[in-house]
Parts: sequence; C-alpha cells; structure tokens
Amino acid sequence: MYRVMRDHHLLLYRHGQRPVSQRRHDGKVAVDKSNTRWCSDGFELSCDNGERVRVAFALDCCDREVMSWVATTKGIDANLVGDLMMQAVEYRFGDNGPPSEIEWLSDNGSCYTAAEARYFARLLGLKPVTTPVSSPQSNGMAESLVKTIKRDYANLALRPDAQTVMQQLGSWFEHYNTKHPHSALNYLPPRRFREKQALA
Repeated sequence: MYRVMRDHHLLLYRHGQRPVSQRRHDGKVAVDKSNTRWCSDGFELSCDNGERVRVAFALDCCDREVMSWVATTKGIDANLVGDLMMQAVEYRFGDNGPPSEIEWLSDNGSCYTAAEARYFARLLGLKPVTTPVSSPQSNGMAESLVKTIKRDYANLALRPDAQTVMQQLGSWFEHYNTKHPHSALNYLPPRRFREKQALA
C-alpha cells in the first residue's frame, strides 16, 4: 500500500521536506497608461457582533484609483463581480464603453473564473487575465490596497456591525482616491495623479 501511494504521489510530505515552488511572477503589474490594465481582489472585515463584510474592488494599475467596489455579508459571486466590472466601465467611460480592450487581472477565485463573469467581462470590453495559482504576489498592487484599507481605515474605525461598516466604505475609498499619497505616484493621491496625467 505504501509503495502504491508513494508511486502515485499520494503521501504527505515529511516536516521540512515540501519542495519550494520555483514559480515566480516576473511580469510587471503596473502600466504606464491609465485604462490599460485593471486589477481586482477582495477582502473580509470582521465586526464586533460577529458579522463579516466581504468587499471586492476594481483598481487601475497605472493611477491606482479605486473605480468601483461592492460589499456583502454573503460571498462574492460572479454576479457581484459583474456589477463591479460594469460600475468601473461606466465610471471611466459612461455608456460608451472603453475605446480599446482593457486587461482585467484577478486571482483564480471562482467568482472571477466563472464562465458568466468572463463572458460578461468580454461584453464590456475587458480581457480576463488570472494570476498563476499560489502566486498572490502576481496581483501585488491589489494586495497592497487591501493592506492599506485594513491598516489606515478599517483598523481605526468603529465596526459594531456590518451595516455600519458598509456605510463607511464609500468614505474610505473616496479618501484613498483623493487624499492618500502614494509613493509610486510621486506622493500624489490617485485622483490628483489622474488630473496631472490628463494635462500632460
């Protein structure tokens, strides 16, 4: 039995012997022009009463602006991701849609890889792209935003229940977009960076 399991790679690794993954994402997530690549990710916030708020957002990989976000006390599913994508497209382009295809970078969560989410992305002019499995650094820009929101906003806010948290999310993202300096943007907040970019 041991030999059969060993030959079919069904044994657990002994402590300290798990092979280290050599897979690295060397691609550059940041781009030089807005509306070229957008990324998305999600995070969870716990409340004092035990409720949990799950949030997903869309972020431009050039100017770092949070273009749209969705929140729920349930799970993030393909329908919510569809709402997220549509809000981002409408925010940036109104009813016209993007003039050229935009990459939509996400992890391999089921809400992003679902057939209906990918189909809807293409209808909106987005090209779904996923990061390598077990490589969260491949979407490092989104991961960085999650850390910022948790550290600078959520951890300093009152979170008695889900309703209170969801009421505050809009002001958190608005402050991030308009006031929060970013080292990669010459210490400008995302929206101010976009304004300067438009004048250049």
